[in-house]
Formats: sequence, structure tokens, C-alpha cells
Amino acid sequence: MCQRRCKIAAGKGGYCGTRKNLDGKAYSLIYGRVSAMRVSPIEIKPLFHFYPGSRWLSLGSFGCNFLCPGCQNWEIAHANVEKEAPNAQIVTPEDAVRRARDERCKGISWTYNEPALWFEYTLDSARMAHEAGLLTNYVTNAYMTVEALDMIGPYLDAFRADLKGFSAETYKRIANIDRFEGILSVLERAKHVWGMHVEIITNLIPGINDTGSELKAMATWICDHLGSETPWHVTRFVPRYQLAHLSTTPVADLEHARELGLQAGLKYVYLGNVPGHSAENTYCPECHMLLIERANYEIIRYRVNGSSCGFCGHSIAGYV
Repeated sequence: MCQRRCKIAAGKGGYCGTRKNLDGKAYSLIYGRVSAMRVSPIEIKPLFHFYPGSRWLSLGSFGCNFLCPGCQNWEIAHANVEKEAPNAQIVTPEDAVRRARDERCKGISWTYNEPALWFEYTLDSARMAHEAGLLTNYVTNAYMTVEALDMIGPYLDAFRADLKGFSAETYKRIANIDRFEGILSVLERAKHVWGMHVEIITNLIPGINDTGSELKAMATWICDHLGSETPWHVTRFVPRYQLAHLSTTPVADLEHARELGLQAGLKYVYLGNVPGHSAENTYCPECHMLLIERANYEIIRYRVNGSSCGFCGHSIAGYV
């Protein structure tokens, strides 16, 4: 399920705390245990090229296989799973599908904490969602195994994945892992083997993953391995949790990262957590006209005809 591949001693849990070894069998402690659930626009994931403006049922549970020091959802990601999960609301896969349809959602998104950790639940839910005509989405750090990806691949439509940096040093500091190449393999496989719609996000943390060389290497890899039309979201870090002593990312640094992405050949590079910035919007890569104008994740202007620019007819990437 997870690239850590923990060996769990009898009566103990693994790194994320979501599994326990009882009499030689690994049991999930979070199946159907929901820490947060809401209906929200797809833009909040963020996914900007996957049915813009659509509504999604978003669910999260507990635990994470990274435990990042600046986690924005640390209350649930860093939670004591064995203590918190038993008191959480239970939402069965059937319940989730029913609510998504009742709320007229386009699909179901597993988010807030790492969705691969409640893999059995998301797999069951994704199968039922497809049977009900709903789409599915993972908001993930992509540190899942290829075996797990291949099991859920036929039932997963969109993969909004973190790329937290592009060096072993950065991933060690942020995510407590020694190697990140397996993440790159999962991203490529999600897109090229399973045909998922993939968008990448990088939270730019001052002094940790914001060097020009690392950002340039990251943007170049995205362009070369996932395609120039892959959206890249560079978001502003807000000091939280164990990184509360750091400063908020300067807007100029975000704009520099965006410029590096465009120079690398990416056609859609967005800035996040900067309300009102023009880089929240989608522009035609051919005629450069404003196509989708956004404000706080809401669409206020839409100029795409089918999947083409409303001005010059150029094809716009994704499902718009």
C-alpha cells in the first residue's frame, strides 16, 4: 500500500498508525472512519482542468505516511489514530455514493489526509462510485506502491499529487523519507498507464524547497515526463505547526517559480493561496486570452467552448 513497506511487530502499528498487527494479520483502524466531509468545488483540490466548477463530495480520515512538519491538516494527519478513529463518524462506501448523488456531485474526492492509507475503503468506494456513474479523485502525496496503484487504477479518474521538492535532502526534511524516485514512477504510471488526469502541486516553503535550481529541475521533469500541458500549482506556504516560526512565502518568490515553470515549457502554471492574483486564472497558451477567471476558487468568468479556446479555437488541456 505504502512505499515505506513497514514491518509491523505483533500488537504494534506502522509508521502512519493506521494499521495494527493482530495475531499476524494487519488490520485497518480507519475503514469508513471519517474525520472531515464536505461538498466543495473541484478548484479547492486544486484541480483546474478537470470539470471546472463541478461539485465534489470530499472525505478524509486520519494519519499520514509523511508527517510533514508544516502540515496544513496536522490535526488529523498527525493524530493518534488508535485514539481518535474509534470516535469518528462512520460513512460506508454506500453512504458516500448516496450522498454524492443526492448532493448532485460530479464525483467523490478522498483528501485532507493521505487517501492511500485507507486504501481498502477508497477502493470499495471507487468501484461503487463508477457503478453509480460518478467520477473519482485522489488528493495524494503519491507515496503509494505500484501494486496499490494498479489495483485502484481502473476506478480512479483524477490524481492531484504533491511534488514537495526535487531532491533527496528536501524530501528528507519535509516528508521524512530517504528517496523520492518512487513518487515519480507512480506519477508517470498514473498518467501513462492508467490514463488518469494528473495535476501537480508544490507548496513553496522559504528556505526548504525554494531554490531556483530545484524548481527548474522539477518543472523540467514535469514537462518531460508528464507533458507540457500538465498543470503545475505553486502555492504559498502559510506557517503552521512545527514550521510556525518560518515566514509566509513572498509573492515575488511564487512569481519567480511560475516563470521558471513557463520557461521549462509548461503551458499552465498557477499560483495558489494568493487570492486575487492573475495567476489563479487560466489563459490560452496560444493567444494568451483570459479563459477562466477565478476568485477564491469560484469561477466568475468562463470562455471555453467545449474543450477549445473561445477566442482562437486552440485546444485546452484536460476536461473543461
